[in-house]
Amino acid sequence: MSEDEQPVLQAHWDSTKLTNSEMWDQKRRLADAMRLVIERLVPSNAPVEELRAAAAGLERYAEALRAHPRLLRGFGHAESANAGDVGAFFDQSPLIGLANPLAPPITIARTGERTAAASVRFGSAYEGPPGCVHGGFVAAAFDEVLGYAQSLSGAPGMTGTLTVRYRRPTPLHQELRFEAEFVRVEGRKIFCEGSCRADGELTAEAEGIFVSARPGSMESLLRRREAWEQEHLGSE
Repeated sequence: MSEDEQPVLQAHWDSTKLTNSEMWDQKRRLADAMRLVIERLVPSNAPVEELRAAAAGLERYAEALRAHPRLLRGFGHAESANAGDVGAFFDQSPLIGLANPLAPPITIARTGERTAAASVRFGSAYEGPPGCVHGGFVAAAFDEVLGYAQSLSGAPGMTGTLTVRYRRPTPLHQELRFEAEFVRVEGRKIFCEGSCRADGELTAEAEGIFVSARPGSMESLLRRREAWEQEHLGSE
């Protein structure tokens, strides 16, 4: 099936269901604008004075943001792998988050009891070989998509190992289609497999082993993060 024939994926989660908030709408809008700036800045040969003025403006806005209280990061999840709910809230994710300008973002949808599919276009900021996606970002995409699939096991965990086989360069600026399947469970280990295709051609394959989290482990990580933020960011 060619790129033009692929059905458009709709994310399984509803990113507005927990918010119904104008703030999140505007954060997503701002993140979109920042992605566009990044896409155009990386290959740009803009004049020095224009770059200087833009940098100064962004520095001023970064300082202005410090005046506002920090968002409670316990709200929602940063990745689908350990959310425990494939319909959860992921706006802050660095890979699928609509309100995180680092995210391409990836769209993931459940396609069966044990399967999922994802689509994404990586822009200029993600370039490795000329015109191609940096292999590290291909691996990160697999980690997220396989992580989504393993959550269908009902006992989600975190990545133990991720093996990626790069079959050919993965192109930039083209829709990529990831497929993932939750294969089996052995004790606390959850096994998944996946593939990446561009216009129907296989560019990479991956196998992932996820380890179910022990009871209380996520809460422990949250407390550790909160303690660090209080110590290092409490005065902001």
